[in-house]
Amino acid sequence: MFGSKPPPAAPVPKPAPLGKDGPISLLLKVAGAASLVATAVKAITNQKNKAAPRTRVLGVIPARYKSTRFPGKPLTPILGKPMIQRTYEQAKQAKKLDKLVVATDDERIAECVRNFGGDVVMTSESCPNGTERCDEAAKNLGGTWDIVVNIQGDEPLIEPEIIDGVVEALQNSPDAVYSTACTPLKHEEVAMRGRVKCILDKEGYAIYFSRGFIPHNKDGEVKKDYTYLLHLGLQCYDRKFLSKYPKMEATPLQKQEDLEQLKVIENGYKIKVITVDHSAHGVDEPEDVQSIEAIIKKLGME
Repeated sequence: MFGSKPPPAAPVPKPAPLGKDGPISLLLKVAGAASLVATAVKAITNQKNKAAPRTRVLGVIPARYKSTRFPGKPLTPILGKPMIQRTYEQAKQAKKLDKLVVATDDERIAECVRNFGGDVVMTSESCPNGTERCDEAAKNLGGTWDIVVNIQGDEPLIEPEIIDGVVEALQNSPDAVYSTACTPLKHEEVAMRGRVKCILDKEGYAIYFSRGFIPHNKDGEVKKDYTYLLHLGLQCYDRKFLSKYPKMEATPLQKQEDLEQLKVIENGYKIKVITVDHSAHGVDEPEDVQSIEAIIKKLGME
């Protein structure tokens, strides 16, 4: 109607206050709640790790007689003693091992171990590698083990301190299922396929292992100013993980390189690595025996 008053305008909503009921306050409350949840989850995880420390440690030296490159290697005499005996005597000095055994499928090796007073566990001939032989040995032996250490039988000069070091590394790394050791490699040995190389991330976890020359470079040359790492024949496993390992299918890189530890990495698990000073190498080929004997003489370990 002409001349009538217009209807009153709808009230403009006031902005929500910034105080205790405002959006910023609500966001802060949500963020605070999320932080509390994260803290609680972390505390529970830490509590689980503390509640189940990995303390009981079994050392296993897998040994087989049949080898395409070096048949009968464990029984090869090194200055009057079978190689398996020298490895056993070195490993026996480790303080972190609650028990040490040789795992074999060959009665000749078993008899040799019994003769020098060592403990032996028989395993099947069907074990495809040392890792699965360690798993079978732990099952056959019985008992409760938190950690199983795979000590290569062709490392007659392995220091007991290195064995203790890899055990401690796994005990102190709850996010890892495996630990091992590397040592600086002589530059003239970098290209040798019998020397397995390793590269690490900045936290000391393994990125990759290879029989090839790694890390490589665009010049294709061994760089004298770079420290290449040699993987030592020492593998330390969380017992629960080791029981899963045989059930895991072989992975492409594992098959390509013929390296068991790559299956661990390819399945997304972490490997903790310690770097040590270890001047000796393993016995990969018959020609290595002479150099090992020379080191033993030099160290007075005959």
